[in-house]
Amino acid sequence: MAHSHSEAHGSLGSYAAGFILSVLLTAGAFGVVLHGSFAPGTGMTILAVLAFVQVIVHLLFFLHLNSPGQGWNVLSLAYTVLAAAFLIFGTMWVMHNVTMNMMSR
Repeated sequence: MAHSHSEAHGSLGSYAAGFILSVLLTAGAFGVVLHGSFAPGTGMTILAVLAFVQVIVHLLFFLHLNSPGQGWNVLSLAYTVLAAAFLIFGTMWVMHNVTMNMMSR
C-alpha cells in the first residue's frame, strides 16, 4: 500500500513531550482525587480543566491537528463536538423538563 510522505508526522521528541505531558496531567488528576482536600466543586473544576488540557495535548502531539493541511480534520472535529454538545445538553434539558412536569402531579 502506498504511503504519502506529504503528511506531517511527529518526531520522537514531540511524541516524548506529548507522552510526558499526558502522564503529568493524569498524575495531577489522580493527585487531586486522592488528596481530597479541595471542596467538591473546586475539585471537579480542576479535573475538568486537566481533562480539557489533556484533550488539547492529544490533539496536538498525537493527532497532529496543528500541522498544515489539517483544516478539514479540525472542522470535522468542531462539528462533532458541537453535535455531542447538542445531544448532551438537549438530553439534560428534556430530562429536567420531564422531571419538573412529573413533580407537579
